[in-house]
Amino acid sequence: MRVALLAESALPHMNGVTGSVARVLRHLRREGNETLVIAPHPGGTALGSRKMLPDFTDARTELLRSVPLPSYPDVRVVFARTAYLTRLLRDFAPDVVHLASPFVLGSQGVAAADALRVPSVAIYQTDVIAYAEKYGVVGAAPLVARHVARLHRRATLTLAPSSAAIAQLEALGIDRLRPWGRGVDAERFTPSRRSEAWRRSIAPGEILVGYAGRLAAEKQVEDLRALTDLPGVRLVVIGDGPDRARLQAALPTAVFTGFLDGLELAEALASLDVFVHPGESETFCQTVQEAHASGIPVVATGRGGPVDLVRSSIDGWLYQPGDLRDLRARVADLTGDEAKRRSFGLAAREGVRHRTWEALCRDLVDRYAEARVLRPIDDALLARGITRPELPPAPTALSAAAPGWRRYVALGDSITEGLCDVSRAPSGQYRGWADRLALMLSSAGPKRGSFRYANLAIRSSRIRDVVSRQLPAALDLRPDLVSVLIGANDLVKQGANPARLSAEVEQVVRTLRATGADVLLATPFLPHRRAARIFARRFARYNSELRRVARETGSLLLDVEALPSVSQLDLWAEDGVHLRSAGHRLLAYRAADVLGIPDAEQLGLLEAALHADESADEDASGPTRPWLTAHALPWVWRRLRGKTAGDGLSAKHADYVVLPGRSRRRTPTT
Repeated sequence: MRVALLAESALPHMNGVTGSVARVLRHLRREGNETLVIAPHPGGTALGSRKMLPDFTDARTELLRSVPLPSYPDVRVVFARTAYLTRLLRDFAPDVVHLASPFVLGSQGVAAADALRVPSVAIYQTDVIAYAEKYGVVGAAPLVARHVARLHRRATLTLAPSSAAIAQLEALGIDRLRPWGRGVDAERFTPSRRSEAWRRSIAPGEILVGYAGRLAAEKQVEDLRALTDLPGVRLVVIGDGPDRARLQAALPTAVFTGFLDGLELAEALASLDVFVHPGESETFCQTVQEAHASGIPVVATGRGGPVDLVRSSIDGWLYQPGDLRDLRARVADLTGDEAKRRSFGLAAREGVRHRTWEALCRDLVDRYAEARVLRPIDDALLARGITRPELPPAPTALSAAAPGWRRYVALGDSITEGLCDVSRAPSGQYRGWADRLALMLSSAGPKRGSFRYANLAIRSSRIRDVVSRQLPAALDLRPDLVSVLIGANDLVKQGANPARLSAEVEQVVRTLRATGADVLLATPFLPHRRAARIFARRFARYNSELRRVARETGSLLLDVEALPSVSQLDLWAEDGVHLRSAGHRLLAYRAADVLGIPDAEQLGLLEAALHADESADEDASGPTRPWLTAHALPWVWRRLRGKTAGDGLSAKHADYVVLPGRSRRRTPTT
């Protein structure tokens, strides 16, 4: 695989972003992948093109012109033209673009990736919104928040390191969030590096309570003043940064070691007695893991990344954010009890032993692969909703559940009724995706007894028809599985409100779920025609709401937007608004995947081969009339008279029909 990594910072400036990029590069190169690093030039030397950085494992590297951040000159900002980045990426031809802590360069990078239709994976590592608030730039935080939201919503996937970070991004309306933490080098950071000589050089005979990290305002290191007069305790501050002089004045009795790295840092951490981290804007907090790996108990604020890392009363304490008396009490609890420190330290080391960079990088490569599958789905969307489609679940995800269903009821409109699906059907009758799904469910269902199926869908039905007619009839049948595919006829109406319509569907789903029935909720879809773009935004917003409904009600979701092929015109009938038989088959087998019917995908491929000539037969089944007179004008005439195609029709299976189960040893022809 070819991976382009765009990093907001690079060597020689060392921070969490630089460290994780270096780890990822080593793993990718070791596994035989090609890599390109695009990062800010550190300044001070001639700007070279495609120069090599040995510390970045000999990756091909493009260092771009940058300017130092006024308040923190070690941090440099790139203002590259998107066109230039696009050219760099086009020349490299990446399979995926990795955006490391994206903000300025990352924003330009995601635009370049979109221009090339390359999947992008954004790694959220820095809470720049909190930084904007902390540095007191008036009005900056809302602007930064909107920028972060736009950037991550454009990325194919966003990986966040902690539950707090995920919650923060969800609140910004960012979708496709995945957890991805950080590994820890348990060989470098280990209790065996504890050095009595180092301890004597710092404060002989005293208990050492230490902090390690950048010395900047957002780290809240000044909060450690609450610990300076604890009896027998010496405060140790490891690191450097723009606030060092101010902190040395505020913490006159503390020992400041300056910046430490490599084995020096490992020795210092292992030689502490208690590690403290007061910063409240950490998305992860890697130094907490490194302290734990060193066998040191941790006291950290109960906000942000440390919440996922510190197990209170097991390997450390979380104190109330901003409560310095609580901070002092938690540290005093450990400094006054050597046995507790030893017990917490053992638990800390054991808790991180399996969090290796090797495992984390393997997971990252899996996320790259996921993004590569999701990107074509995004490119096929006619419009983008609040949330985008996710990948369908693995076919075996619910395979154990399928045999339990005995009574299946389908609700919906003409798509579920099966209009235009004439394959192997008597003249004037239709099959449809729900009929096909019912046969697969019966074949995979109970070994004993029969499988019952009802189809209450009627063409031209709207959500109100499902609420007033189909839902009561379904409740009378007491099903244990119900499919709901409805909304298209409402969304093409003038003035349609997707939020209100989805709320009505939500009530249908909640009513069914309250009976104990499982619900398969399907998203409506459009053909890829120019005229369909008029309604695309409505459909996208409505389907975003249906994803939320499925998640909140515990329903199964057939997200048809995740199946771009369904919208291809060769799967649609002559009238342009209904699926032909091949489209119904595709929908049925994807629904079977969601329901966990074994081998559904393979059966679908087999049947597609057996019916390869069917589309031509359907098109030739009768005389062809112009679309305007055959379909459009009759529809307009019905609308003018206040009529619909479903008026006077009843459901084709208003009561259960009995389908043979596995006990009959039949394989239904679908």
